[in-house]
Amino acid sequence: MKYICLGYIEPNKFETMPETERNAMVDECLTYDDELRKNGHFAGGEGLQPPQTAATLRWVDGKVSITDGPYAETKKQIGGVLILEARDLNHAIQIMSKHPGVKAGPFEIRPAADLSEMIRESEQRRAGA
Repeated sequence: MKYICLGYIEPNKFETMPETERNAMVDECLTYDDELRKNGHFAGGEGLQPPQTAATLRWVDGKVSITDGPYAETKKQIGGVLILEARDLNHAIQIMSKHPGVKAGPFEIRPAADLSEMIRESEQRRAGA
């Protein structure tokens, strides 16, 4: 089963770390990601640019409204997303608890929704239209 892991970090924490500390953290994280890949647990992931580079879309009064910046104003920002393959939530927690990125900020782990039935039904409706 797939689990989406959202890694949070305080704004500017990464950029203000001493270079040697920052490099060590990156190397530790990427080494662990390599181990996840080797064991078939890494299904994808990306680091994110800062929240000020975001755009947020909303449906307002029958049309799309676009605002600059992140959806939520928080003390921590989402720094990256990792897609994990695990047996169950406990297994995902066990795997991610060893990830060095947890030292930089919390990780939120959520099961990915299985949308295959919804997609199949939509395909059938659209094929009939």
